[in-house]
Amino acid sequence: MSLRGGGPIEELAIPSGTTVEEHDVVVDGDVLVGGQSTVELGVRGRNVAIGERVSVGDDIEAEGDCRLDTWCSVDGNVLVGEDAYLGERVTVTGRLMVSGDLDIGDDVTIEEGFEANGWIVIRNPVPTIVFYFIVLSQLLRVGETDAAGELAEALADGDDVRDPLLIPRSAEIADDAWRVSTPATVGDDCRLHGNLRAASIRVGERNEVFGSLRAREDITVGAETVIHGDVTTRGGTVTVEAGARVLGDVSAGDLVVYDGAEIQGTLRARGEMKLVQRTGPETEADEVEEGRGAEAGGSDGVDSEEPDGVGDDDADPGDGTENETTESAREDDAPETDGESDAEGTAAVTADAGAATEAVESEDDS
Repeated sequence: MSLRGGGPIEELAIPSGTTVEEHDVVVDGDVLVGGQSTVELGVRGRNVAIGERVSVGDDIEAEGDCRLDTWCSVDGNVLVGEDAYLGERVTVTGRLMVSGDLDIGDDVTIEEGFEANGWIVIRNPVPTIVFYFIVLSQLLRVGETDAAGELAEALADGDDVRDPLLIPRSAEIADDAWRVSTPATVGDDCRLHGNLRAASIRVGERNEVFGSLRAREDITVGAETVIHGDVTTRGGTVTVEAGARVLGDVSAGDLVVYDGAEIQGTLRARGEMKLVQRTGPETEADEVEEGRGAEAGGSDGVDSEEPDGVGDDDADPGDGTENETTESAREDDAPETDGESDAEGTAAVTADAGAATEAVESEDDS
């Protein structure tokens, strides 16, 4: 199948659980590579379909079928668990080993020979799996999602349906960088090597990327994901979710960082910079703690009135005016002084009241 034009692959989609082991990309599902791409790593998956004029820099291992379109080149061995389909002018520098049938086109070069346990047919093949893929893409384009789902279940043959690794047209996949001109999506629990360059990037949860992220538009780093490099976008928004770690600098148009994220480098934002706090049970707990603090402050206020009660027992009950003056003095002094200073204030007021009494007696004598 020729993947000319835009093609059905419109983004770089890395499924959950993808790992880069030494020099191979290992996935549990299928691998689909658009035309005129360069993959310097080896590929291991269930079914592998490579578009025309694609260069693969290491071995290809397919548990199911393997399709190599015209003018493809593989710098290594090709190991196929079921059937293999090779288009015209395909070059394999290693050995081709097929457990099932082999359909092969004209002018194919296999430098170290080939071996097939089933039928060997020399022609320009159009494999059934590619035909089904074309039908499936057309159903999705016209909106027949139910029919597409039934076809996908039939192709799965009762097995669990797994997300494929999709590499768009004209992509460059190497150990040091993954470069595409389309959006890129990374699933969960992946381990990748190399810098990721795309139109926009969304990285899922619990991933580890040994490289930097660079995009023209938005970048999202999921929870508990570790980025061993910088995160940079020209004018988009960078979102770092809770628990994520960026071991480099972050530069964006707008920046959104959730509480619990860790960024070891410098933060740069041309527009807004937001810190999103956690919501839920923890916030309710903080509110309860504040309520308890308010209640504790109220009890302290009650305790601070106790020295006044003790001072009332020591006051002279002989004169009502004297008692009122003493109580008002105690109320003014109680919030600012301790029990010892309250006693001094009471004694001073009592002395002033006594002096006033002596002055009244002297006037009566006169």
